[in-house]
Amino acid sequence: NTTRFNGMKLLPALLMALVVAFCTIACSDEKRETIALSADPETFPTMRTTNVSTTISDSGYTRYHITAPLWLMYEEAKEPHWNFPDGMFIVKFDNYMKEDGTFTADTATFFSNKKLWRFDRNVRMRNINGDRFLTHQIFWDQNLRKIYSDSFIHIERSDRIIEGYGFESNENMTSYKVMRPTASLPTDGFRTEHHPSDTTGG
Repeated sequence: NTTRFNGMKLLPALLMALVVAFCTIACSDEKRETIALSADPETFPTMRTTNVSTTISDSGYTRYHITAPLWLMYEEAKEPHWNFPDGMFIVKFDNYMKEDGTFTADTATFFSNKKLWRFDRNVRMRNINGDRFLTHQIFWDQNLRKIYSDSFIHIERSDRIIEGYGFESNENMTSYKVMRPTASLPTDGFRTEHHPSDTTGG
């Protein structure tokens, strides 16, 4: 059995913004260091950037503000990748510069040859509808246009809380499924008494 639901469109847009941001980033507080060519490319980054802070604009509007304490590039490694060991935080804005979504993770890695993102530990998202999403790890495969995870997930919506293990989604997060749902509880059940039959549903 699977649990399907709609409305979480923020994540892929934010992830795409990351690709753009860290390819074209230009920040006044940013500090970059290049590493000597003699260093081991598996353990020493080819570039180290600290205090990353940038905004992404589209059609004349500021859409995202992205911050990351540390960005390490390992482009000469056998498996080229970017690493954000101290995490990243993203705020999304509407046309009136009002915050309408956030995304954060404790660590992030981008495997540049595979075009694969991996986000680890305390991956949290809030979309424009106020839905909150928490998981330990997610992957976004840009080649397959797919977002997926085998981890435990916790979703807080206006009408219910959904929990389970594993999920798959299209790239826009407009429709996805929880692979092994373990709970689906109406949120008002924590405020008022309900008959046990009221806690069923998907």
